[in-house]
Amino acid sequence: MPTTRDDPVLVGAWRDLLDRHARIHCALSSALEHQHGLGVSEFEVLDRLASGDHDARIQELADAVHLSQSALSRVVARLEADGLVVRAMCPEDRRGVYTCLTEAGRARHAEASPTHRAVLRETLG
Repeated sequence: MPTTRDDPVLVGAWRDLLDRHARIHCALSSALEHQHGLGVSEFEVLDRLASGDHDARIQELADAVHLSQSALSRVVARLEADGLVVRAMCPEDRRGVYTCLTEAGRARHAEASPTHRAVLRETLG
């Protein structure tokens, strides 16, 4: 069985990626929570909806934000409780559920986006 000594460059690159992701995620989490009352996943859902046509099927959204359907469902429930999104049945397929951005969600996204982008510039730049 190979060990880390067998490919230190590959393992080092992997660890650097994990470290960088953790630093960026922590910085985003802190800024978004303190300044806007949003978690990183909550912001990412709002961001995806705001950058698209303001609604998305749950499965497509789960894939886009890299969450399981059940984890996304919990995020959407929190956003829905805050009035930032609503869920609606797909008219073509009654089994399908859409998540739709509300005016309040659009406004919260607009307020939080500059913070998100500033953190990304600071941590990725």
